[in-house]
Amino acid sequence: MTKSDKVALVTGSSRGIGKKIALKLAEKGYDVVINFARSREKAEETAEEIRKLGRRAITVRANIAKKEKVQEMFEKIDEEFGRIDVLINNAASGVLRPVLELEESHWDWTMNINNKAMLFCSQMAAQRMKKQGTGGAIVSLSSLGAGRYLKNYTTVGVSKAAVEALTRYLAVELAPYQIRVNAVSGGAVDTEALTHFPNRDELLGDSKERTPAGRLVEPEDLANAALFLVSEEATMICGQTIIVDGGISLLT
Repeated sequence: MTKSDKVALVTGSSRGIGKKIALKLAEKGYDVVINFARSREKAEETAEEIRKLGRRAITVRANIAKKEKVQEMFEKIDEEFGRIDVLINNAASGVLRPVLELEESHWDWTMNINNKAMLFCSQMAAQRMKKQGTGGAIVSLSSLGAGRYLKNYTTVGVSKAAVEALTRYLAVELAPYQIRVNAVSGGAVDTEALTHFPNRDELLGDSKERTPAGRLVEPEDLANAALFLVSEEATMICGQTIIVDGGISLLT
């Protein structure tokens, strides 16, 4: 084991927003743990990009909906780096169906990935941050569907509302250990994940047309907000959800 100065874990970081956050953390001097569930090839590509920036990177395959897999992932982090300073709860999933078509398996799948995983990843990261005595930062990704209706978004929207509520509870209980907990909520972002939306084109077109800032939110916009929240400049921001949407949520 070679100890690192600063280490960040980004869940679901082989592609999309998580990848952008991981790369920006590496640019800021963090060694990075790339968590993925399916594509090892994409995860390794991200890790290699990080190594080219002069930072260490490892990939860890783990279904974070299962607590025992989260535990194994953190044991790997202990072995490889000996510490953790930043956790980004980015991994998310969900079943996109009208509310009357939802089944128990759809509900459980979404809540396990988006909420149970967030709880246990945050717990295990905070335990290590507390032991280190140097504090740390946890940032989770939410969406506008946490507080407004979006078509076919019931399971994800409810789970994102829980992300924001859990952010507040974690923030209060972890603040005495200098562990800051916040969230970033984004408007519609054209990533690979959005291809699963049956009304993708309608959603993107409407968002682009109505956003006061004149364009869609991009992964880099959310990554920049996450990087700010883990920085020293955000020391006194505690339990907040920062909305990055170009102003579209102000219109409804």
